[in-house]
Amino acid sequence: MREKKELSRAEVARQRRAQRTTKELQQTKQRAMRTPARVTSRVSPSPVLSKPRRGSNRNHYNVSFGLPEVRLNDMGFSIQSLRGNWRVTSLLIAALLLAIIYIALTLPYFHVSSATVLGNDRLSADDINAVLGVNGESIFMIRPEQVSTRLLMNFPEVASAQVNVYLPNQIQVTVTERQPVILWQQDGGMTWIDSTGVAFRPRGLVTGLVMVNGLGMPPVVNDVPAEEQFGPKPFVQKELVAAILALAPSVPADSTMIFDPRYGLGWKDSRGWNAFFGTSLKDMPLKARVYESLVTSLIERGKIPVLISVAYPNAPYYRMSESNSP
Repeated sequence: MREKKELSRAEVARQRRAQRTTKELQQTKQRAMRTPARVTSRVSPSPVLSKPRRGSNRNHYNVSFGLPEVRLNDMGFSIQSLRGNWRVTSLLIAALLLAIIYIALTLPYFHVSSATVLGNDRLSADDINAVLGVNGESIFMIRPEQVSTRLLMNFPEVASAQVNVYLPNQIQVTVTERQPVILWQQDGGMTWIDSTGVAFRPRGLVTGLVMVNGLGMPPVVNDVPAEEQFGPKPFVQKELVAAILALAPSVPADSTMIFDPRYGLGWKDSRGWNAFFGTSLKDMPLKARVYESLVTSLIERGKIPVLISVAYPNAPYYRMSESNSP
């Protein structure tokens, strides 16, 4: 009796599982056979297809719409395609820039014919243009600093030069010429000297210059300011120039100022001796008065020297010739 009851329970369990399996199969069959609901589209019924790129790995997505094996392809857009487009764009921009540079350098519209020169008096515009090196050059290749330095190195008489560049092909050069104050004669040649001691070639006619005959070379100028390194080196020290200008009013009308490396500045006195005043500007008026007093004293005593020096006004001296020596 107990064995029959246990068999009935197992059989009941198997029947229940069979019924549940049968019911699930029927439900699956009904879903598969069911007609899907219509979906109204707001876009054009013609499909939009994106052409797949060769060699690209497309991703697929499975979406459950109640239909088996329905797949949606991803968009035809990738980081690789964007990177490729930027590379092409960069190449196009670089090619465009190269074309612009080539046109700017070769187009005659941007080439300079000659520079406009302002501020020149003794120098001609043709002389200046001959050394600038800008004729026929592209306006984009001209460096104003180099043009200014080239001008200063070729013309010592130019104290300063300002170069301005204007598109499409205009260059304006404004120069300041040195003003001579001394006419220096030495060894059969002559040169002009301005107030800073710079020597340059005479051009034209200038009146009122102090004439100096050099019996030797003046002291070498070594201490040149940094801002004047690119210009000409002074031929005469500024202090010597100032001393020449200060002594010039005392030179007799019938004499010419001389420079002796040993005794300094002076002149050949018409009465037969050389007078020297040194090279220092200090106490120059006092030196002139001491000289006149010494000359008066010598003449009153009937002495005719061959040299008088008042370079040191506190200790002037004179030298007699051997024939007049006591």
